[in-house]
Amino acid sequence: MDTPETRIHVSFALPGPAADELAASGLLVTAYTEQTGQPRESLLADAAGASGLITLLSDRVDAELLDAAGASLKVVANFAVGYDNVDVAAATERGVVVTNTPGVLDEATADLAMALLLDLSRRVSEADRFLRTGAEWRWEPDLFLGLDVSAGATLGIVGLGRIGMAVATRAAAFGMRIVATGSRASSPEAAALGVRPVSFEELLAESDAISIHCPLTPATRHLFGPAQFAAMKPGALLVNTARGPIVDELALLEALEDGRLGGAALDVFEWEPHVTPGLLTLPNVVAVPHIGSAGGATRANMGLLAVRNAVAVVGGGQALTPVG
Repeated sequence: MDTPETRIHVSFALPGPAADELAASGLLVTAYTEQTGQPRESLLADAAGASGLITLLSDRVDAELLDAAGASLKVVANFAVGYDNVDVAAATERGVVVTNTPGVLDEATADLAMALLLDLSRRVSEADRFLRTGAEWRWEPDLFLGLDVSAGATLGIVGLGRIGMAVATRAAAFGMRIVATGSRASSPEAAALGVRPVSFEELLAESDAISIHCPLTPATRHLFGPAQFAAMKPGALLVNTARGPIVDELALLEALEDGRLGGAALDVFEWEPHVTPGLLTLPNVVAVPHIGSAGGATRANMGLLAVRNAVAVVGGGQALTPVG
């Protein structure tokens, strides 16, 4: 396998265990060593002649990049569970296998979704910011009142897949009522957690808080827009740890500013890494920079899975987690 033609290029600095395993594979490896990800022109140049690419979700893997790599390219291993940054059809047309990293980040992402829900519902970040101003205060019965998630609040999970089920497990432990959409919403596993399958319209109307866990597709782009915000319970909360463009951020901003929604907690953004102007100035918005999978063990396992996918395919074997 160790020939000049068999080379894997990595567009970012892999976590240590994954970098070590790739180095031990016997393959030639080139890598962009900055954590921030590789600039486009540099990536196009380094992809030329590679047999495998290991990419970030911020890398646009399109026909231009695939053609820059050339006929030698066999696999694109995306370091993410989502692969909306990859033109899978263009890759398939060129005989290139696309893989992702499902499963290994489910629990970490669910942890963050639940953390954001609790932060938003109990106004933790808002109260923290207030206290840091040094303003005078005293305990009062209505000081930073929020939503009691464990007092019968209803959580709507949009897209009850692996991560959605992990969120449901956590919400059930808090005593929340749970409604959900998606094929697994009617499964025995969901029923065991008390999940009730509903239509999307019913979920909007019934939920005190909504957590988004569906993939970004043409059908889910702007799944949440003006009409959906108008259909939600007054004062309802929105949590998004899936993909930013599922939410129309301009419509979200308007719904928050006019008081229709009680708050939003966002790990992902429509024009990531840019955030819609005005969102970050609102007291009822919690925003973090796409850290859903940012646990040390989780990111290491994502890297290992991406490496194993790439090594398997360039070696003539089957991908562990192919997409498409």
